Amino acid sequence: MKSAPNSTRKVFAVRQNLSTVLITGLLLLLSACTSYNPNDRMLGNSREQVIRTMGQPSTELTHPESRVMVYARGPFGKHTYFVYLDRDDTMARWTQVLDEKNFSRIMPGMTQDEIIAILGPSKDTFGLARQRGYVWNYRYVNPHCLWFQIEFTDENTVRSTGYGKPPECRTHPSF
Repeated sequence: MKSAPNSTRKVFAVRQNLSTVLITGLLLLLSACTSYNPNDRMLGNSREQVIRTMGQPSTELTHPESRVMVYARGPFGKHTYFVYLDRDDTMARWTQVLDEKNFSRIMPGMTQDEIIAILGPSKDTFGLARQRGYVWNYRYVNPHCLWFQIEFTDENTVRSTGYGKPPECRTHPSF
């Protein structure tokens, strides 16, 4: 039996390596998708298991009865998840907080910390002219391509809230 020429073996090896790289990349991509959000199968998992699955939280909040790991999936993500840990540091529940019910809770005079306790941190911000303050933007799931906006004063308190179109939804006139 004849052995394959060296060039044929090299082509086969390159193809095999390329296939391995592509399959590995696809598996990594799929595993990344499964860790985007929490799910009920994770209830009872330890804090370390949650972090292994979802990555490091954006921030952590402390409540009297629990600790909250905040997963803000911005700037282009439309979800922020609060993962509640009980006193034993195991996942007790989770919720997605970017919705109309929580937006309606934001009132003038509230502080940044109060906003973060309700919506999590914003991943998309911009300053206002003449040192008038700044705006936090929250993309969220809605049929109208809107984002929720919070305008802060220079003293870091809420001045106003409203809805606007994010840059990717603005239409440009055709000439």
